[in-house]
Amino acid sequence: MQRLGLCCLFKREPIRFRTTTAAYIQRLATKGENPLHYISEIIFENCLNLLKAVNFCAEHGIGSFRITSRLFPLYTHPECGYEIDDLENRVSILKKLRLVKKLAQEKNIRLTFHPDQFVVLSSPSEDVVKKSIQELEYHGFMSRLVGADVINLHAGGGYGNKHQALLRFKQNFKSLSHTVQERLTLENDDKVYSPVDILPLCQELKIPFVYDVHHHRCLKDSLSIEQASEHAIKTWNREPLFHISSPKDRDSPHLHADFIDPKDMPACWKKIDPLTIEVEAKAKEVAVMQLRKALVKLGSNSGGTFNLYPTRES
Repeated sequence: MQRLGLCCLFKREPIRFRTTTAAYIQRLATKGENPLHYISEIIFENCLNLLKAVNFCAEHGIGSFRITSRLFPLYTHPECGYEIDDLENRVSILKKLRLVKKLAQEKNIRLTFHPDQFVVLSSPSEDVVKKSIQELEYHGFMSRLVGADVINLHAGGGYGNKHQALLRFKQNFKSLSHTVQERLTLENDDKVYSPVDILPLCQELKIPFVYDVHHHRCLKDSLSIEQASEHAIKTWNREPLFHISSPKDRDSPHLHADFIDPKDMPACWKKIDPLTIEVEAKAKEVAVMQLRKALVKLGSNSGGTFNLYPTRES
């Protein structure tokens, strides 16, 4: 079975995840109000909407959902950060997250995380690495609560010496908890690290490789799409996860389009079962459902198709 995955947000469906800013939280404190009361309300609402998101995915043939890293806003902020025990409604929040985990398991919806770009284990800055580790441990904590099995990262910048940068990544990886290490995955990007750069590190550290075919098309190396896909699969000890997107236009090949051109889906992926394919498109759930329909149609016309996660009506 191949799952199409939705990333974080919705275009049309009225499911929204709230966040806030450090500046606003600091203003609340200045006024004598309790910022954690406000943050607690946001988190509880986010948990309710995460339940709705998992249900939506199950009903519409979307087999995976990437959870926003801001489910708990400002959790690791140096001035406004907090622990879950600081939240006044932590019992209700934890109960909702347990329901998310149970629902995802019952509906067979895979949950993943993809920390923000500022999380960089290869940085030469000790401060950046320290904050990156804190953020990854937050993601590990969240992953345990909801049952997510992927915390996906980019390798970061080259900093003038990609070899040294990846050595730093390797060293800093050892500082992560087992919870994070067993969920961490590494993805090729479109400007610095191609599959050829990333695969040896993944193989050495036993980190699953998330193959992004669009990034590979932007940053080519000696591997074909078929070869990169094959090498990526071998790094996984569970269901592989890949990324698909289409370029916005020829003048902006690095930018994601609103929708996916079905022709951009590698034919060789049909043979990979199981497989999760996260759809990175601006039109979000609309794009995922449109791609699903297109793949089903293409399969019925050509005699071969992806073995897609079923809709509830299937």
